[in-house]
Amino acid sequence: MRSRLLVTVLVLMGLLAVGLGVPLALADTRSAQQELFTDRLTDTIFFASIAQRPITEADASGLAAELARYQEVYGVQVAVLDRSQQLVAASEPVPPVLDADGQERVRLALANRRSDPYPLLMPWDDRPVVLAEPVLVDGEVRGVAVTVSPTDALRVQEVRVWSIVLGAFLLALAVGTVVALPVVRWILRPVRRLDEGTHRVAGAVLAGGPAEPVSDGSGPPELRRLSASFDEMAETVTQALAAQRAFVADASHQLRNPLTALRLRLSNLDGHVARPAAEDHVAALEEAERLSAVLDGLLALARAERVAVTETVDVDTAVDDRIDAWRPLAEHTGLTLRRIGSRGLAARAPAGGIETVLDALLDNAVKFTPHGGTIDVAVCAVDGAVEIGVRDTGPGIAPEDLDRATDRFWRAPDQSNVDGSGLGLAIAARTAELAGGALRLETPPGGGLRVVARLPAAE
Repeated sequence: MRSRLLVTVLVLMGLLAVGLGVPLALADTRSAQQELFTDRLTDTIFFASIAQRPITEADASGLAAELARYQEVYGVQVAVLDRSQQLVAASEPVPPVLDADGQERVRLALANRRSDPYPLLMPWDDRPVVLAEPVLVDGEVRGVAVTVSPTDALRVQEVRVWSIVLGAFLLALAVGTVVALPVVRWILRPVRRLDEGTHRVAGAVLAGGPAEPVSDGSGPPELRRLSASFDEMAETVTQALAAQRAFVADASHQLRNPLTALRLRLSNLDGHVARPAAEDHVAALEEAERLSAVLDGLLALARAERVAVTETVDVDTAVDDRIDAWRPLAEHTGLTLRRIGSRGLAARAPAGGIETVLDALLDNAVKFTPHGGTIDVAVCAVDGAVEIGVRDTGPGIAPEDLDRATDRFWRAPDQSNVDGSGLGLAIAARTAELAGGALRLETPPGGGLRVVARLPAAE
């Protein structure tokens, strides 16, 4: 960002220098060229006036000497031609060679028209300035006076002016760079601290710790106020999230004891309930068990949100441990649990994070896979990350519901009668996010559901 802002400042200064220097150089060039044109036009008119008698009397000896002295002093060729464009007198024995534009000016002068000003001559244009004026005798055109002025001095002056403009442009860029660097640093210091502080604040908020302030009182007033507002927002969000987590954890913990006592009392009533109320007694026990599962899930979610520090974890050890733990239950329900994919991988995750994710995914797969089905746990390395996928052969989830499946307490409409709290995938997703990864749900070909936890690979 600093380099882009510096480039922007330098471009603006360069445009300012060009916008001022180029018109100034062009104005100086036009002024010098107009001065040359006016001087030569005056001299050409003078030579046309003194050429009247030599053309009339056919004696041009004195005129030739005058033209020669003029060229000797000013370096400008002069010639006088009659109506048939025959040489009458010249500043040197060899008459000047005229280009197409010069010949056209001579024809216009013989038609009693004066020479028009030249367009702007640039430094690389080495054409001479040719002016032709009619020689009038009693109002009749009897010849033409021609001056051929070299433009070497004019072009040298133009090069000098353009060099000064270029030097001023480069000097402005150099001075602008020296002046702009500290100004850019001063302006962007709060922005840089905001950029760096955003990542620190995000980690602190996720971990439930205090957010480090990003405002240091430097920079423009607007950015200082923005930094202060950002610190206030980060502190508010941290406090709100901490209060929410504390409430969930405390409420879940405080409800466990009375819920346990309620379950015991309901169990103790077994065999002592009248037959008409037996069905209600069983329903009350089931609701108590479901409420206990919900509280366990809330506590697990609260613990997952409190853990944000990652470490290098051996993926093989964590995956094999959870597969061994879940295999007896899978075999008991007639399911085949397999481990496939790569070995020897390591990932960055919170302590126990992979186990938490796999417990949630395997619990979900075992509950929804019918008897005789298969559950595959695949591990692979993909683009600098480790992916742990659990695929079952159950009914799966509708494609339009995949994005909602990780919401807390969400249950598919056709699976409301299945035991569970609706927090398993939410816990797995939160744990993967805290590790710097993500949870992805897919509907693979052949049916079922595939849930992939993507975790950063360890260096």
